[in-house]
Amino acid sequence: MAGNDIGIDLGTANIIITLGKKGIVLNEPSVVAFNKRKKEVVAVGNEAYKMIGRTPEYIVAVHPLKDGVIADNTMTDALIKEFIRKVSGMGLTKPRVVLCVPSSVTDVETRAVVEAAISSGAGKVYIIQEPIAALLGAGIDITKPTGNMIIDIGGGTTDVAVVSFNGVVQSRSVKVAGSKFDAAIIRYISNKHKILIGEKTAENVKKNITNVYDPKGEKVMQIKGRHLISGLPVGVEVTDIDMKEALTDLVDEIISQVRDVLETTPPELAGDILTNGIVLTGGGALLSGLDKCIAEDVGAPCFIAENAIECVARGIEKSFEMVDDLLDGFQQISIHRYK
Repeated sequence: MAGNDIGIDLGTANIIITLGKKGIVLNEPSVVAFNKRKKEVVAVGNEAYKMIGRTPEYIVAVHPLKDGVIADNTMTDALIKEFIRKVSGMGLTKPRVVLCVPSSVTDVETRAVVEAAISSGAGKVYIIQEPIAALLGAGIDITKPTGNMIIDIGGGTTDVAVVSFNGVVQSRSVKVAGSKFDAAIIRYISNKHKILIGEKTAENVKKNITNVYDPKGEKVMQIKGRHLISGLPVGVEVTDIDMKEALTDLVDEIISQVRDVLETTPPELAGDILTNGIVLTGGGALLSGLDKCIAEDVGAPCFIAENAIECVARGIEKSFEMVDDLLDGFQQISIHRYK
Protein backbone atom coordinates (compact mmCIF):
# COMPACT_ATOMS: atom_id res chain seq x y z
CA MET A 1 0.00 0.00 0.00
CA ALA A 2 1.32 3.40 -0.98
CA GLY A 3 1.44 6.15 1.61
CA ASN A 4 -1.03 8.29 -0.31
CA ASP A 5 -3.72 5.64 -0.94
CA ILE A 6 -7.12 6.94 0.21
CA GLY A 7 -9.99 4.64 1.20
CA ILE A 8 -13.48 6.12 1.57
CA ASP A 9 -16.48 4.44 3.19
CA LEU A 10 -19.24 6.70 1.89
CA GLY A 11 -22.05 5.86 4.30
CA THR A 12 -25.50 7.33 4.74
CA ALA A 13 -24.77 8.32 8.34
CA ASN A 14 -20.99 8.63 8.47
CA ILE A 15 -18.01 8.93 6.16
CA ILE A 16 -14.85 7.11 7.25
CA ILE A 17 -11.54 7.69 5.48
CA THR A 18 -8.26 5.77 5.64
CA LEU A 19 -4.93 7.14 4.46
CA GLY A 20 -1.99 4.92 3.49
CA LYS A 21 -0.62 2.95 6.43
CA LYS A 22 -1.98 5.47 8.94
CA GLY A 23 -5.30 3.62 9.09
CA ILE A 24 -8.47 5.58 9.83
CA VAL A 25 -7.77 9.30 9.81
CA LEU A 26 -11.33 10.64 9.67
CA ASN A 27 -14.73 9.51 10.91
CA GLU A 28 -17.41 12.18 10.70
CA PRO A 29 -21.15 12.45 9.94
CA SER A 30 -22.12 12.56 6.24
CA VAL A 31 -23.71 15.99 6.64
CA VAL A 32 -23.33 19.18 4.61
CA ALA A 33 -24.45 22.65 5.72
CA PHE A 34 -25.36 24.86 2.75
CA ASN A 35 -26.09 28.59 2.60
CA LYS A 36 -28.94 29.00 0.09
CA ARG A 37 -28.44 32.79 -0.18
CA LYS A 38 -24.72 32.68 -0.97
CA LYS A 39 -24.96 29.32 -2.78
CA GLU A 40 -21.98 27.93 -0.89
CA VAL A 41 -21.08 25.13 1.52
CA VAL A 42 -20.76 26.42 5.08
CA ALA A 43 -19.52 23.26 6.80
CA VAL A 44 -19.25 19.48 6.46
CA GLY A 45 -19.00 16.59 8.90
CA ASN A 46 -19.02 17.28 12.64
CA GLU A 47 -19.49 21.03 12.27
CA ALA A 48 -22.45 20.57 9.92
CA TYR A 49 -24.00 17.91 12.18
CA LYS A 50 -24.08 20.38 15.08
CA MET A 51 -26.21 22.67 12.91
CA ILE A 52 -29.05 20.19 12.32
CA GLY A 53 -32.27 21.76 13.61
CA ARG A 54 -30.42 24.86 14.82
CA THR A 55 -30.00 27.09 11.76
CA PRO A 56 -31.91 29.99 10.16
CA GLU A 57 -34.06 29.00 7.20
CA TYR A 58 -31.49 30.06 4.60
CA ILE A 59 -28.89 27.60 5.97
CA VAL A 60 -29.79 23.93 5.61
CA ALA A 61 -27.89 21.01 7.12
CA VAL A 62 -28.60 17.94 5.02
CA HIS A 63 -27.63 14.28 4.62
CA PRO A 64 -26.86 14.06 0.88
CA LEU A 65 -27.22 10.27 1.07
CA LYS A 66 -30.59 8.96 2.23
CA ASP A 67 -31.85 5.39 2.50
CA GLY A 68 -28.69 4.11 0.86
CA VAL A 69 -28.93 6.25 -2.26
CA ILE A 70 -27.46 9.59 -3.25
CA ALA A 71 -30.26 12.11 -2.79
CA ASP A 72 -28.23 15.17 -3.79
CA ASN A 73 -25.35 14.80 -6.26
CA THR A 74 -24.11 18.37 -5.75
CA MET A 75 -23.88 18.04 -1.97
CA THR A 76 -22.31 14.58 -2.22
CA ASP A 77 -19.71 16.01 -4.59
CA ALA A 78 -18.97 18.81 -2.10
CA LEU A 79 -18.76 16.30 0.75
CA ILE A 80 -16.22 14.06 -0.99
CA LYS A 81 -14.08 16.96 -2.22
CA GLU A 82 -13.93 18.64 1.18
CA PHE A 83 -13.06 15.45 3.06
CA ILE A 84 -10.35 14.44 0.57
CA ARG A 85 -8.89 17.93 0.89
CA LYS A 86 -9.13 17.66 4.68
CA VAL A 87 -7.15 14.42 4.95
CA SER A 88 -4.66 15.00 2.12
CA GLY A 89 -4.10 18.75 2.13
CA MET A 90 -2.01 19.68 -0.89
CA GLY A 91 0.69 17.05 -0.33
CA LEU A 92 -0.63 14.06 -2.31
CA THR A 93 -0.04 13.54 -6.02
CA LYS A 94 -2.67 11.54 -7.91
CA PRO A 95 -3.50 9.10 -5.08
CA ARG A 96 -5.32 5.81 -5.66
CA VAL A 97 -8.81 6.00 -4.17
CA VAL A 98 -11.05 3.07 -3.26
CA LEU A 99 -14.68 4.07 -2.72
CA CYS A 100 -17.28 1.91 -1.01
CA VAL A 101 -20.72 3.23 -1.86
CA PRO A 102 -24.16 2.05 -0.74
CA SER A 103 -25.07 -1.13 -2.58
CA SER A 104 -28.24 0.27 -4.13
CA VAL A 105 -26.68 3.27 -5.90
CA THR A 106 -27.17 3.46 -9.67
CA ASP A 107 -24.46 3.59 -12.33
CA VAL A 108 -25.15 7.30 -12.77
CA GLU A 109 -24.72 7.95 -9.05
CA THR A 110 -21.57 5.83 -8.98
CA ARG A 111 -20.10 7.85 -11.82
CA ALA A 112 -20.95 11.05 -9.94
CA VAL A 113 -18.93 10.07 -6.85
CA VAL A 114 -16.09 8.77 -9.02
CA GLU A 115 -15.93 12.08 -10.86
CA ALA A 116 -15.97 13.94 -7.53
CA ALA A 117 -12.93 11.94 -6.43
CA ILE A 118 -11.20 12.50 -9.78
CA SER A 119 -11.83 16.25 -9.64
CA SER A 120 -10.33 16.23 -6.12
CA GLY A 121 -7.04 14.97 -7.55
CA ALA A 122 -7.34 11.17 -7.54
CA GLY A 123 -5.28 9.27 -10.10
CA LYS A 124 -7.29 6.03 -10.17
CA VAL A 125 -10.61 5.33 -8.52
CA TYR A 126 -11.92 1.88 -7.61
CA ILE A 127 -15.38 0.86 -6.38
CA ILE A 128 -15.64 -2.04 -3.95
CA GLN A 129 -18.80 -3.94 -3.00
CA GLU A 130 -19.87 -3.33 0.58
CA PRO A 131 -20.20 -7.01 1.68
CA ILE A 132 -16.68 -7.74 0.42
CA ALA A 133 -15.23 -4.75 2.28
CA ALA A 134 -17.13 -5.61 5.48
CA LEU A 135 -15.89 -9.21 5.53
CA LEU A 136 -12.31 -8.14 4.84
CA GLY A 137 -12.52 -5.61 7.67
CA ALA A 138 -13.91 -8.25 10.02
CA GLY A 139 -10.80 -10.34 9.41
CA ILE A 140 -12.54 -13.09 7.42
CA ASP A 141 -10.54 -14.93 4.75
CA ILE A 142 -12.73 -14.71 1.65
CA THR A 143 -10.22 -16.25 -0.76
CA LYS A 144 -11.19 -19.87 0.05
CA PRO A 145 -14.22 -21.73 -1.37
CA THR A 146 -15.95 -21.56 2.00
CA GLY A 147 -19.26 -19.88 2.73
CA ASN A 148 -19.26 -16.76 4.90
CA MET A 149 -22.37 -14.73 5.64
CA ILE A 150 -22.29 -11.02 6.34
CA ILE A 151 -25.02 -8.65 7.55
CA ASP A 152 -23.84 -5.07 7.22
CA ILE A 153 -26.29 -2.63 8.84
CA GLY A 154 -25.38 0.94 8.01
CA GLY A 155 -27.26 4.20 8.24
CA GLY A 156 -29.39 3.77 5.13
CA THR A 157 -29.29 0.12 4.03
CA THR A 158 -28.80 -3.37 5.38
CA ASP A 159 -26.78 -5.60 3.07
CA VAL A 160 -27.03 -9.35 3.52
CA ALA A 161 -24.66 -11.52 1.49
CA VAL A 162 -23.04 -14.93 1.27
CA VAL A 163 -19.46 -14.71 0.02
CA SER A 164 -17.19 -17.53 -1.15
CA PHE A 165 -13.94 -17.61 -3.12
CA ASN A 166 -13.76 -13.79 -3.43
CA GLY A 167 -17.25 -13.62 -4.93
CA VAL A 168 -20.76 -12.75 -3.77
CA VAL A 169 -22.89 -15.90 -4.16
CA GLN A 170 -26.22 -14.53 -2.92
CA SER A 171 -27.16 -11.08 -1.65
CA ARG A 172 -30.07 -8.87 -0.68
CA SER A 173 -30.25 -5.20 0.18
CA VAL A 174 -33.09 -3.59 2.12
CA LYS A 175 -33.59 0.06 3.05
CA VAL A 176 -33.95 -0.72 6.73
CA ALA A 177 -31.07 0.51 8.87
CA GLY A 178 -30.02 3.18 11.36
CA SER A 179 -32.02 6.09 9.96
CA LYS A 180 -35.18 3.95 9.74
CA PHE A 181 -34.64 2.86 13.36
CA ASP A 182 -34.51 6.53 14.39
CA ALA A 183 -37.63 7.36 12.36
CA ALA A 184 -39.51 4.44 13.94
CA ILE A 185 -38.62 5.68 17.42
CA ILE A 186 -39.78 9.21 16.55
CA ARG A 187 -43.05 7.82 15.18
CA TYR A 188 -43.62 5.59 18.23
CA ILE A 189 -43.06 8.43 20.73
CA SER A 190 -45.34 10.66 18.67
CA ASN A 191 -48.16 8.09 18.58
CA LYS A 192 -47.91 6.97 22.19
CA HIS A 193 -47.07 10.20 24.01
CA LYS A 194 -48.09 12.86 21.46
CA ILE A 195 -44.58 14.29 21.69
CA LEU A 196 -42.38 15.18 18.74
CA ILE A 197 -38.67 14.52 19.26
CA GLY A 198 -35.71 15.21 16.97
CA GLU A 199 -33.48 12.69 15.21
CA LYS A 200 -30.59 13.32 17.63
CA THR A 201 -32.81 12.45 20.59
CA ALA A 202 -34.06 9.33 18.84
CA GLU A 203 -30.50 8.26 18.12
CA ASN A 204 -29.49 8.74 21.78
CA VAL A 205 -32.42 6.63 22.95
CA LYS A 206 -31.55 3.91 20.41
CA LYS A 207 -27.93 3.77 21.57
CA ASN A 208 -28.54 3.95 25.31
CA ILE A 209 -31.56 1.86 26.26
CA THR A 210 -32.67 -0.26 23.30
CA ASN A 211 -32.94 -4.03 23.74
CA VAL A 212 -34.79 -5.81 20.92
CA TYR A 213 -34.41 -9.33 22.38
CA ASP A 214 -35.47 -9.51 26.04
CA PRO A 215 -36.17 -6.06 27.54
CA LYS A 216 -37.07 -6.04 31.24
CA GLY A 217 -38.24 -2.45 31.57
CA GLU A 218 -35.24 -1.68 33.75
CA LYS A 219 -33.52 0.69 31.32
CA VAL A 220 -35.23 4.08 31.48
CA MET A 221 -34.43 7.38 29.81
CA GLN A 222 -35.94 10.84 30.17
CA ILE A 223 -36.47 12.54 26.82
CA LYS A 224 -37.72 16.00 25.90
CA GLY A 225 -39.66 17.28 22.94
CA ARG A 226 -42.61 19.39 21.80
CA HIS A 227 -46.15 18.35 22.67
CA LEU A 228 -48.17 17.96 19.48
CA ILE A 229 -51.35 19.41 20.97
CA SER A 230 -50.20 22.20 23.30
CA GLY A 231 -47.07 23.03 21.32
CA LEU A 232 -45.13 23.39 24.57
CA PRO A 233 -41.86 21.67 25.52
CA VAL A 234 -42.43 18.59 27.71
CA GLY A 235 -40.53 15.56 28.99
CA VAL A 236 -41.45 11.88 29.22
CA GLU A 237 -39.83 8.62 30.35
CA VAL A 238 -39.31 5.77 27.88
CA THR A 239 -38.05 2.24 28.57
CA ASP A 240 -36.31 -0.57 26.72
CA ILE A 241 -39.72 -2.25 26.36
CA ASP A 242 -40.94 0.80 24.44
CA MET A 243 -37.95 0.51 22.14
CA LYS A 244 -38.62 -3.15 21.39
CA GLU A 245 -42.21 -2.28 20.45
CA ALA A 246 -40.98 0.57 18.24
CA LEU A 247 -38.42 -1.54 16.36
CA THR A 248 -39.92 -5.05 16.17
CA ASP A 249 -41.27 -4.67 12.63
CA LEU A 250 -37.93 -3.42 11.29
CA VAL A 251 -35.98 -6.20 13.02
CA ASP A 252 -38.39 -8.74 11.52
CA GLU A 253 -37.80 -7.25 8.06
CA ILE A 254 -34.03 -7.66 8.39
CA ILE A 255 -34.45 -11.26 9.57
CA SER A 256 -36.74 -11.92 6.60
CA GLN A 257 -33.95 -10.82 4.24
CA VAL A 258 -31.50 -13.12 6.03
CA ARG A 259 -33.87 -16.06 5.61
CA ASP A 260 -34.37 -15.25 1.90
CA VAL A 261 -30.62 -15.28 1.29
CA LEU A 262 -30.13 -18.53 3.20
CA GLU A 263 -32.99 -20.23 1.35
CA THR A 264 -31.31 -19.54 -2.02
CA THR A 265 -27.76 -20.40 -0.90
CA PRO A 266 -26.27 -23.70 -2.13
CA PRO A 267 -26.53 -26.37 0.60
CA GLU A 268 -22.75 -26.82 0.91
CA LEU A 269 -22.28 -23.13 1.64
CA ALA A 270 -25.29 -23.12 3.99
CA GLY A 271 -23.53 -25.87 5.95
CA ASP A 272 -20.40 -23.69 6.15
CA ILE A 273 -22.48 -20.82 7.56
CA LEU A 274 -23.87 -23.10 10.26
CA THR A 275 -20.26 -23.78 11.26
CA ASN A 276 -18.72 -20.34 10.71
CA GLY A 277 -21.66 -18.28 11.92
CA ILE A 278 -23.08 -15.01 10.65
CA VAL A 279 -21.02 -11.83 10.96
CA LEU A 280 -22.73 -8.57 11.92
CA THR A 281 -21.04 -5.29 10.96
CA GLY A 282 -21.98 -1.62 10.75
CA GLY A 283 -23.39 0.72 13.37
CA GLY A 284 -26.74 -1.08 13.37
CA ALA A 285 -24.99 -4.27 14.48
CA LEU A 286 -24.63 -2.65 17.90
CA LEU A 287 -28.41 -2.60 18.40
CA SER A 288 -28.63 -4.52 21.66
CA GLY A 289 -30.11 -8.01 21.28
CA LEU A 290 -30.20 -8.02 17.48
CA ASP A 291 -27.56 -10.76 17.17
CA LYS A 292 -29.58 -12.99 19.52
CA CYS A 293 -32.80 -12.36 17.57
CA ILE A 294 -31.13 -13.42 14.30
CA ALA A 295 -29.42 -16.48 15.80
CA GLU A 296 -32.64 -17.70 17.43
CA ASP A 297 -34.70 -17.26 14.26
CA VAL A 298 -32.37 -18.77 11.62
CA GLY A 299 -30.65 -21.36 13.81
CA ALA A 300 -27.07 -20.30 13.02
CA PRO A 301 -24.64 -18.62 15.43
CA CYS A 302 -24.44 -14.86 14.98
CA PHE A 303 -21.73 -12.58 16.34
CA ILE A 304 -20.81 -8.91 16.17
CA ALA A 305 -17.46 -8.17 14.52
CA GLU A 306 -14.82 -6.32 16.49
CA ASN A 307 -14.99 -2.59 15.79
CA ALA A 308 -18.17 -3.23 13.79
CA ILE A 309 -18.63 0.41 12.76
CA GLU A 310 -15.15 0.55 11.19
CA CYS A 311 -15.20 -2.84 9.44
CA VAL A 312 -16.04 -1.52 5.97
CA ALA A 313 -13.34 1.16 6.18
CA ARG A 314 -10.73 -1.34 7.38
CA GLY A 315 -11.77 -3.69 4.58
CA ILE A 316 -11.29 -0.90 2.06
CA GLU A 317 -7.81 -0.33 3.48
CA LYS A 318 -6.98 -4.03 3.03
CA SER A 319 -8.38 -4.06 -0.51
CA PHE A 320 -5.46 -1.98 -1.81
CA GLU A 321 -3.27 -5.05 -1.35
CA MET A 322 -5.80 -7.24 -3.18
CA VAL A 323 -6.78 -5.08 -6.14
CA ASP A 324 -5.14 -7.37 -8.70
CA ASP A 325 -6.57 -10.55 -7.13
CA LEU A 326 -10.09 -9.16 -6.88
CA LEU A 327 -9.96 -7.93 -10.47
CA ASP A 328 -8.85 -11.34 -11.78
CA GLY A 329 -12.15 -12.80 -12.89
CA PHE A 330 -14.23 -11.85 -9.87
CA GLN A 331 -14.89 -8.19 -10.68
CA GLN A 332 -15.57 -7.27 -7.08
CA ILE A 333 -13.76 -4.00 -7.64
CA SER A 334 -14.69 -1.95 -10.69
CA ILE A 335 -12.03 0.44 -11.99
CA HIS A 336 -12.85 3.80 -13.51
CA ARG A 337 -10.10 5.50 -15.50
CA TYR A 338 -10.27 8.91 -17.08
CA LYS A 339 -7.85 10.40 -19.57
